[in-house]
Amino acid sequence: MRYHSTRSKEELYDPKEAILKGLCDDGGLFVADDFDGEKLELSELLHTDYSELAYKIMKRFLTDYTEEELKSAVREAYRGKFQSSLITPLTEIGDDWLLELYHGPTSAFKDVALCMLPKLMSRALKGRDERLMIVTATSGDTGKAALEGFRDTEHIGIAVFFPDHGVSDIQYLQMVTQEGGNVAVAAVKGNFDDCQTEVKNIFSSDIAGELKKEGIYLSSANSINIGRLVPQIVYYVDAYRQLLMKEEISLGDKVDFCVPTGNFGDVLAGYLAMRLGLPVGKLIVASNQNNILTDFLSTGVYDRRRDFHKTMSPSMDILVSSNLERLLYYASKGDCGLVAGLMDDLKEKGVYSIDKELLDEIRKSFDCGYADDAAARAAIKEAYEEYDRVIDPHTAVALSVAKEYKKRTDKEERHPMVILSTASPYKFAADVYASIFGEAEGDGFELMELLREKTGEPVPKALSELRNKKILHDDVVERSAMAGFVLDNARRKL
Repeated sequence: MRYHSTRSKEELYDPKEAILKGLCDDGGLFVADDFDGEKLELSELLHTDYSELAYKIMKRFLTDYTEEELKSAVREAYRGKFQSSLITPLTEIGDDWLLELYHGPTSAFKDVALCMLPKLMSRALKGRDERLMIVTATSGDTGKAALEGFRDTEHIGIAVFFPDHGVSDIQYLQMVTQEGGNVAVAAVKGNFDDCQTEVKNIFSSDIAGELKKEGIYLSSANSINIGRLVPQIVYYVDAYRQLLMKEEISLGDKVDFCVPTGNFGDVLAGYLAMRLGLPVGKLIVASNQNNILTDFLSTGVYDRRRDFHKTMSPSMDILVSSNLERLLYYASKGDCGLVAGLMDDLKEKGVYSIDKELLDEIRKSFDCGYADDAAARAAIKEAYEEYDRVIDPHTAVALSVAKEYKKRTDKEERHPMVILSTASPYKFAADVYASIFGEAEGDGFELMELLREKTGEPVPKALSELRNKKILHDDVVERSAMAGFVLDNARRKL
């Protein structure tokens, strides 16, 4: 298996090299062309568990890792790290299903991949006289999951940037209280897109070249890294396995997935599972009020020249969906020239459009919808009052979009619906409490306790303990100062 840029096939990289680089030199994302030649053997799903499934799927994409490297990485990533032995349990909500992705150490879906990525990177570094500096932008959940995953990992440092006042109070505390001798955290004056764009710029900057001379290489923990993306494929396949085990479907039956997403990474993993042969009806892209993906999938026009909205689902407050570039590559049957041109248009003009043929190809697999804060609040209240389920705002967006999708879709076109539940409701306790019971006074921790008292839903220990943790990172920087922050911390921490 060799990887190359979405924008050019001239340079090929082994999987370990691609994981260590994170981003291609031309700004494109790593893709492979032959991962789906051999389809999944669905009957084997009946005789496996999550860890074995993770190994089987990752070995398709990460072919230069030995069996022992991958199996030991899976053991270290998941054993004893998740509150559920199923890792990502599937539970009922009315006629639909919630895929609970928030039982890891930071109570968010990013844990599934970011418990794995450091293990893959450390194994890829073996035998190399190199050090790695992870540089990552976060809209809320990636930051803490990456910091926790890479904490005190030998020969690897990490710098995380988040938008100042652009994450929830709990997400903020999770990051700024992070311990570890190799970690650095800074708020950025701007929104997530400012953070993400500048991180990409840093990869091709003079500072990257300067650090390279010192034996320090930059890489990413965002879903632009294939080592982050590949582990996310697993829980789509495992959701199908769980439905089989519950006898809710038969082998070969199709399943629909509704995915709350901003950066398009989580739903792209579902698309890759589909390419592997997972029987998927539709992948339904659920957006919040920053509904740029809804517009694109409806019209074929991607236009980031629009107002940016801060919502109660901050992990989706994104206008530049990086992983969409990979979908454009695959849907256009590997047309690197087309993808490069579209990305140039986005950078220079802020907008691009695709033709009807390509849009029709994409819409064979994808549907879309969006829910603003009012709709998300209504979905949170409905989930609790009708189904006795407490859900976070991102899950609520997906629940609302899934409900509307079923209303406008003929019954024969619908399949069992799996809604990806991406975070613990306690990461957004104030909004969840207000949605169900009305506004209440108190800080995030007091509202956590109120929500627990009213609903009986247990608070994850890692979140309740934040209250007594010391703030260790208080940097707030301009976008222009991000590169210098990376340079300084790479030199000090590696």
